[in-house]
Amino acid sequence: MAYFITLEGIEGCGKSTQAELLSRELHAETGCQVIATREPGGCPIANKIRAILLDADNRALVPLAELLLYAAARAQHVAEVIRPALAEGKIVLCDRYTDATTAYQGYGRALDLPLIENLAQLATGGLTPDLTILLDCPEEVGLKRAMARINASSGAREERFEQESLRFHHAVREGYLKIAAAHPDRFIVVDGTLGISEAAAAIRSAVLSRIPRG
Repeated sequence: MAYFITLEGIEGCGKSTQAELLSRELHAETGCQVIATREPGGCPIANKIRAILLDADNRALVPLAELLLYAAARAQHVAEVIRPALAEGKIVLCDRYTDATTAYQGYGRALDLPLIENLAQLATGGLTPDLTILLDCPEEVGLKRAMARINASSGAREERFEQESLRFHHAVREGYLKIAAAHPDRFIVVDGTLGISEAAAAIRSAVLSRIPRG
């Protein structure tokens, strides 16, 4: 049963945690193999591009170069991971996808939205998620959570976006809400200020009511 689900939201909204929980739930409920992946990244080449995009030392990266790097990483990820998994009848659960680029580079960076859409079509070959979960929370809440996570991590400090202004993150959040409003048949909006278990229960109920069985 090929089915493509994405999770979206600002920094610190809880996407990664909920993606992990939902992956287990979907496998248990459907019996299908679930491929959990993320963007930017998801495969070796795209992971190298991710390191460039999220490194806070790369402050000189201009918005257009940033956009093109996301498109390049996505093209590789879709070709190497997402399309093959869907062709094998698996469920793909991706932490961020094309809506993130529209929200961050379109609404956050104020790049041309038609350009972003054209690049998304080119990079993905027109592959659109069947379902998108938007975890929405105030930018102040999300950034506080994100920085706490980064400070507690012993890995690379992927914090280039966390260092952007509150105004930038507000624009990104508003962009996400506009995208969701424009695509109500595809989006489920969940309150990202809920506790982990409460948010997981809301997501599980919504997803299982939409996902095809058999």
